Amino acid sequence: MSFQHLRQPPYHDHLPGPVFFRLEHMPENATYPIMRHPWGEFVYSFSGVTELRSEGQHLLAAPHMGFWIPPGVQHVGFNRRAAVHFSAYISRELCSGMPDRICSLLVSPLLRAILDNLEGAVFTGSEQQSRLLRVMVDQVAVCEITDSFVPESDDRQLARLLQALRDNPADGRNNAELARAFGLSQRTLVRRCSDELGMSLGEWRQRLRVMQAISLLQDGHTVESVALDLGYSTASSFIAMFRRITGNSPARFIRT
Repeated sequence: MSFQHLRQPPYHDHLPGPVFFRLEHMPENATYPIMRHPWGEFVYSFSGVTELRSEGQHLLAAPHMGFWIPPGVQHVGFNRRAAVHFSAYISRELCSGMPDRICSLLVSPLLRAILDNLEGAVFTGSEQQSRLLRVMVDQVAVCEITDSFVPESDDRQLARLLQALRDNPADGRNNAELARAFGLSQRTLVRRCSDELGMSLGEWRQRLRVMQAISLLQDGHTVESVALDLGYSTASSFIAMFRRITGNSPARFIRT
């Protein structure tokens, strides 16, 4: 993947207040530079899929999910398709109740309401806004932590196989065919997926397709066209898979 747009963060060594926030409209194939800052950062995706790499981890946040990045952790954020995300920079002294590692977060309804309120705002540093931001920090601290939705692997052969599926989520090859194509036995592929990903390859592929589907649906594609683009013979089989992974049908997920 070649990234064409490089975005710079607004601050490098200081913040204008204990909590600073901004909304970023990222074009397709956009990235930030590799960075490490002395404050924590909470990133929330309003639309599109935001990705994050840090210390061997690769995290993805679908719309209405977020990341937590502790102070001092090196990371780089990017997106393959256009995305809109919210970043809150939180001073180190307010990070004591936060997770001690970089992670994905399930955003609560209350936190989502606060973020929706801030979506059209700009940072002013006013007392009223500062109080709201402190409540936001408290809510981030109690969000449920999740593992990477679509994890990566350090295993060279498995990583090559996973990248091929990322490049073509509609790839119709079964496990035996993929194993042969990448120099593995089917039994070895099953074992490495369990050890490296914590799930079967089939589960991983379905999660990958859900992430791709969310971007396509937000771009206005129909459920039927998305199903065909992702290799499903019928829309109903795609909808069943999407509902199992997300708990909602594609149409309801996008509406909410």
